[in-house]
Amino acid sequence: MNYQWYPGHMTKAKRMMQENIKLIDLIIELVDARIPVSSRNPDINELGKGKSRIVLLNKADLADPVSNKQWLQYFKEQGAGVLEINSKSGAGIKNIHGLIQEVCREKIERDRKRGIVNRPIRAMVVGIPNVGKSTFINSFVGKACTKTGNKPGVTKGKQWISLNKNMELLDTPGILWPKFEDQLVGMRLAFIGSINDEIMIMDELACDLIHMIREMYPQALSQRYEIQLKEKDVDVLADIAENRKCYGKGGSLDLEKAAGILIDDFRSGKLGRMTLENP
Repeated sequence: MNYQWYPGHMTKAKRMMQENIKLIDLIIELVDARIPVSSRNPDINELGKGKSRIVLLNKADLADPVSNKQWLQYFKEQGAGVLEINSKSGAGIKNIHGLIQEVCREKIERDRKRGIVNRPIRAMVVGIPNVGKSTFINSFVGKACTKTGNKPGVTKGKQWISLNKNMELLDTPGILWPKFEDQLVGMRLAFIGSINDEIMIMDELACDLIHMIREMYPQALSQRYEIQLKEKDVDVLADIAENRKCYGKGGSLDLEKAAGILIDDFRSGKLGRMTLENP
């Protein structure tokens, strides 16, 4: 299966971000803590040259806690301000204000020397589809001001949100990039739901996920589904279908239904806390 998704609205969204970048002091980039590099759009680096940068490891509660610490260190060494957060529960959100002041210290000092006081810091919130930007903004602002959804493509246009007299946020649609040079990146993005499930062959996606999990977290599948791991990934999927009583017409195993269960279990953390790439 070829992993690729770049609908037309993403081209428009990227153009809008390019037009607004000159108004911005800071880029707040959300990544998925389970795949912190694969979930970074390389176009954002080009777009945000010369801008202060914060990287937020969102959904950190679903990721391996040991790996979270390694990724925090990795991004610090890259020169970015970095925090692990959970936008849904609000964990880590209160620490962001202090981090913003820290990474924007030079800009605030420059304004002060010019006699400019109380000019709000303007931040652009960026990230790939389904990384949790809208949920983050609602949690950060403290009220529902953006639409949220557990599928990619909920945010369609830009939206300025005034946090207080010191801070303004520009919400942007989630965008991918035109071509995944590494299909492993596309695969990981499909695992977390950043590529539209409707264009995926779900049982193939599930077999790819089984292959990766059995390499990195070998006990997770057997513990969750009470199965013995067989050599072929498709046979493991069949055993999951058997365990979850996924039957089609005539009593045949419904692998597609089993694939949906497995992928949902991974995305919701029911297989345990997992990180699928290491720094």
